[in-house]
Amino acid sequence: MVMPWPWPMPDDHSFRALWDNPQDHDEDVRLAALVAQRLSADWTTRRQQITVMVQNRVVILTGLVAGAETRRAAGELAWDVEGVVDVCNALRLAGHRRGRR
Repeated sequence: MVMPWPWPMPDDHSFRALWDNPQDHDEDVRLAALVAQRLSADWTTRRQQITVMVQNRVVILTGLVAGAETRRAAGELAWDVEGVVDVCNALRLAGHRRGRR
């Protein structure tokens, strides 16, 4: 006989998603701090408007940068941090607009 799984109550911690692991969150916070530290220390990316987010060890870079070289350098600096598994470089170039058709 198969016993049905009881529906979890809001206060019940018996039902927890497999990906909801506190150690993963701690690792993401650690990686975000390391990437932000590298970006603030490098002369190319130091004074740029870059936001660093990390989810499941994937670094997501957003914001505005002065040029394509700065965008490339930010991505490379993020990749160089040990523990990073991927980088999503969504940085935009300041003053660069897409034309309308």
